[in-house]
Amino acid sequence: MSAGRGTLDARVPSGPLVEKWDRHRDVLRLVSPANKRRYRVVVVGSGLAGASAAASLGELGYQVECLFFHDTPRRAHSVAAQGGINAAKDYQNDGDSVWRLFHDTIKGGDFRAREANVYRLAQLSNNIIDQCVAQGVPFSREYGGLLDNRSFGGAQVSRTFYCRGQTGQQLLLGAYGALMRQVQAGTVRLHSRTEMLDLVVEEGRAVGVISRNLVSGAVRRHAAHAVVLATGGYSNLYYLSTNALASNVTATFRAWRRGAFFANPCFTQIHPTCIPAGHANQRKLTLMSESLRNDGRIWVPQAGGDTRPPGRIPEAERDYYLERRYPAFGNLTPRDIASRAAKQVCDEGRGVGRTGRGVYLDFAEAIGRLGRDRIASRYGNLFTMYRQITGEDPWSVPMRIYPAAHYTMGGLWVDYDLMSTVPGLFVIGEANFSDHGANRLGASALMQGLADGYFIVPRTLGHYLAAVSRDPPRDDGDAFAAAEERAQGRIQRLVKTCGRRSVESFHRELGEIMWEHCGMSRSAAGLREALERIPPLREQFWETVGVCGSSLEFNTSLEKAGRVADFLEFAELVCRDALAREESCGGHFREEHQTAEGEAMRDDSRFRHVAAWEWAGTDREPVRHTEPLEFEAVKPSERSYK
Repeated sequence: MSAGRGTLDARVPSGPLVEKWDRHRDVLRLVSPANKRRYRVVVVGSGLAGASAAASLGELGYQVECLFFHDTPRRAHSVAAQGGINAAKDYQNDGDSVWRLFHDTIKGGDFRAREANVYRLAQLSNNIIDQCVAQGVPFSREYGGLLDNRSFGGAQVSRTFYCRGQTGQQLLLGAYGALMRQVQAGTVRLHSRTEMLDLVVEEGRAVGVISRNLVSGAVRRHAAHAVVLATGGYSNLYYLSTNALASNVTATFRAWRRGAFFANPCFTQIHPTCIPAGHANQRKLTLMSESLRNDGRIWVPQAGGDTRPPGRIPEAERDYYLERRYPAFGNLTPRDIASRAAKQVCDEGRGVGRTGRGVYLDFAEAIGRLGRDRIASRYGNLFTMYRQITGEDPWSVPMRIYPAAHYTMGGLWVDYDLMSTVPGLFVIGEANFSDHGANRLGASALMQGLADGYFIVPRTLGHYLAAVSRDPPRDDGDAFAAAEERAQGRIQRLVKTCGRRSVESFHRELGEIMWEHCGMSRSAAGLREALERIPPLREQFWETVGVCGSSLEFNTSLEKAGRVADFLEFAELVCRDALAREESCGGHFREEHQTAEGEAMRDDSRFRHVAAWEWAGTDREPVRHTEPLEFEAVKPSERSYK
């Protein structure tokens, strides 16, 4: 909500940081059990955030409609998370605490996150583990039966709970079980193969969404008292990413055009441990879990142009560059730092593999120290996956890895209650901006998604609904008619273009522009060039794109075209945000703003704020608002991992 022109008020509760959430819960308005069933909530998305929110709201007694474009919630992209989920249980007795998890997350985000939200996340982390254990999530355990932990980047303690290399999948199955229990109870209704096309806003409030059934092509209205978006991130903007091919920005971008501010869109994360692209026509990249950096050592040859097989390069001629540059954290430096370091050694001509865009992740020392069985118990499925994809055996030769687009810290702006600038529109998980600042630490995405879904939005949404009329929501008003007309018009425009160029080619070209000029490193000149190249590409798309088939059938070409059309508009916003933020912080690295050692250089005097962009209309530049970031408990300092 606006606190003055251009300034946003997050409505953070007063009081000491450690007491804010507890105090806030005590004063939130409540909805009685008898009245909960009179409220209808639409949840868009069925990943960890969406499934946990829908299940929790259904358990409370609300009428919930859950929309998702997969055939089952179990196919949500959350299944791809491999390494683990953070919590401050301190089971290893190594000095961890809620405070330390909070501090590591704030520091890891380069002091560009809201302090109160991050502390709440750390507080709730322990509740998440208890919830998931109660659901039967099979976390890995030590020999004696206690839950095991491992380390992740940006931390010097072992706080990450894991299910071998399948943590996201197992957590999602737990949430799925809770969700299906509510489906059976009749409080949640699932709409599979259904994609949100627009947000409906009436008298300034979110009152529903417009969707399209991806099998029949039917466009439908969904009226509700409140809407929850849990639609994930937008890394597929870069074309090649670790995201599932269907992941997109459409839901949040459509909400932006209806009045929800978009915060820090240029804060995108490049993950350092991905299998390098193998050929020019590759469509998807594969993530190798950050957990591998616990035991794998990253290195490149000391000399440029060294093409010898890794086994023939002596130890003295190897550069373990992360261990050399960051001795305190070594191979477990945060993702943004590890990614830039990999790019730097490859730019120096010391990269490995056919393209020279790769570094080694070597397990020889760990296998010799711990034994093959121990390594297999930790990473066996990851080793198998790597061998199946590359044809190389990581037991005998090092893995080859290189950074790739992975996660987006930017998202729709939300206040402390996770409500956007549109009243009644709540945004959770990766779809919002709130917890990770300019760089997310590993194993924190699952933590945020489940904290938002299980513990936060069920509380704060009730506070909003308590002041909303309990009359049944209607979908026959002018706002719904206008939104449906917009959606139908856009669909018909796509199918009637009848051009000769494929949707895929436009997406690939856009991704190349974004990766080159707004990827791991950015510059003012490069960003301006991107802003010059994107509008003509978008115009060409609407003039020459070829969408086969009809809108009233299962049509993957049409699905893809709608998503790429949104990427072609959204890309401009990302570049504008990157150009306006004249500093380097976390994953946003401006070449003009770096230290003599090549590290990110923040400008706290000018940019210690959240940038939230307001849509101003077609062919008009968006308006940049700010939310100042105040740090009461942690003083921003140079982010050093040396």
